Amino acid sequence: MKEMMKNTGIMLVITLVAGLILGFVYQVTKEPIAVQNAKKKQEACQEVFQDAVSFEKMELVEPDGASWAAEGYEQEQIDEVMSALDDSGSLLGYVITVTSKEGYGGDIQFAMGIRMDGTVNGMSILDIAETAGLGMRAEDVLKPQFAERKADKFEYTKSGATSEDQIDAISGATITTRAVTNGVNAGLYYFQTELGGGSENE
Repeated sequence: MKEMMKNTGIMLVITLVAGLILGFVYQVTKEPIAVQNAKKKQEACQEVFQDAVSFEKMELVEPDGASWAAEGYEQEQIDEVMSALDDSGSLLGYVITVTSKEGYGGDIQFAMGIRMDGTVNGMSILDIAETAGLGMRAEDVLKPQFAERKADKFEYTKSGATSEDQIDAISGATITTRAVTNGVNAGLYYFQTELGGGSENE
């Protein structure tokens, strides 16, 4: 019994010390991590809206669940919305951060810039873990195709894009292509239903 109590005491002390060390490490690294994340977010916003001077975080309005599901976006979520402003404070459009849960290797998160007329200004992939040489080519193959394109909804094709609303799929990575395309469409749908849809500027 004494040996058991002794071992229990030792385990409690080890657990306490380990907890204190982890807590200390967390406090030390929390601020640098927050600064790094903020820098990464700012760079992503600037990438998708190069002519914007500042970005302001907006209150996130949850999309209507029924219509969201009816459009087939159950596996997409809107993480954040930022307004993109010029040097006079006028609204140029929005930066919408989207996570698609349809990726082959897990979630795919990206930021997309949308101008007030509904044009996709650009996109920046924030987090992706697809297959090397296939899905990981999303940065090189898919990303450039969405820039400066205007469509109510995009579709992907394996036979070569022939219209403004078509995206060439990554060869051998249809799942990744679908995930990114559906994510972009979810962002566009959110823009259309929750942010005015650019109707005032068309």
